This record gives sequence, structure tokens and C-alpha cells, in this order.
Amino acid sequence: MLMHHQFAIDEMLTKVSILREEFLHLHRYNPIEHISSRVKTPRSLIEKITRRGLPLEIDAITANITDIAGIRITCSFIADTYRVLETLTSQNDVRIIEIKDYIAHPKPNGYKSLHAILEIPVFLTGGPVPIICEVQVRTIAMDFWASLEHKIHYKFSGDVPERLVEELTRAAAAAGDLDRKMEQLHAEVHDADDPDEQDDSDGELLRLLLKLTRDDA
Repeated sequence: MLMHHQFAIDEMLTKVSILREEFLHLHRYNPIEHISSRVKTPRSLIEKITRRGLPLEIDAITANITDIAGIRITCSFIADTYRVLETLTSQNDVRIIEIKDYIAHPKPNGYKSLHAILEIPVFLTGGPVPIICEVQVRTIAMDFWASLEHKIHYKFSGDVPERLVEELTRAAAAAGDLDRKMEQLHAEVHDADDPDEQDDSDGELLRLLLKLTRDDA
């Protein structure tokens, strides 16, 4: 079962890699800063099965635990998170199980991210097998905050002092302000780009190709 989920991650990473290259080729811009993935370890999976009181049966486990395979995509800006997720989920062989928008509707502690539970086919010798994986898409600032929050909760075994909870909430607001400011700066720089300069570059390439064609004739 864990091997099948690793295959699902491999399939999804291939999709993301292709999107990344296409964005670079068509738009001269890469919205994806970083990609990470993991399959739950047997120990972690058994602990979650025990907490939920699930039977040790494959069907019951895969039906109730949707984050056995997980992928995290870190983007530069908020708009990129929505763009990447929309492009990924619009593919014909990707079935959306559930999407939770914690960017538009953050958790009470300030956590922000896009969560998508997706099903994709993994093609084995016996035919395609549908496998579910969780995809998280967030900005660099959101990822930094979530990483720190996770470490603090782990250190205090979930019983975080109220003062630190308040500080984390304020830090989440600051991270949100940073995201909005950086996106504004990016938009201003992008709008200031000279389209004529880019067009001239493409035109020069076309002139070179035309010249080569004439020389061959």
C-alpha cells in the first residue's frame, strides 16, 4: 500500500515538474519555488490508525486516511498558489475529492494554505489503481510560519503556552501583510517591464529563422 502511494507521489511530481517547465517556457516566469513530498512511515500510519480506532484493513485505512501520500508546493505569491492548484486539478486524470481554502479562510491560529485531496490513477501491471494524495499549496511566508508553528507544538506536545499562541497569531498576521506587500511590489515591477523589448527579442529570433530559410532555399 505504501509503495502504491509512493507511485502516486511520483506521478504527481511529474505533473508538477511539467507545469513548472511550461510556465518557464511560455511565460518566462516560474511560480513554483519549492516542492517537497513524503509518504507516511509505517510507525506514523499505525499511530494514526490507532488514534482513529480503524481496523487493520487496507480498504478502511485508505478510505479514512487521505494524507498517506503528501505533496507540498511552495509558491512565490498568493495568486500563484491558486493558479498552480487550478492548473493541476484541471487535468483529466485528476479527480478532486475535496479542497479546503485556508488562505481565504485561515484557521483560528492563523494557519494559511490550500489543501486539496486528489485522486490519480497509478498504472500497475494489473491495470490502473486509483490512489489518493494530499496536496498543499502555500507561499514562502505561509510555509515558514507553518514550519515554526509545527516545531513549537511538537516541543510542547500540543500544550503551547498562551503567550506563544498569541505571538504565533500575530506572526501569522505579519506573514499575511508580507505576502500582500511582496505581491504588490511584484505587480509593480511586472507592469514596468517593457513589452516592446520582449517583442523585439522574439522578432529578432523570427528574422534569424527567416534568414536561415532563405539561405537554405
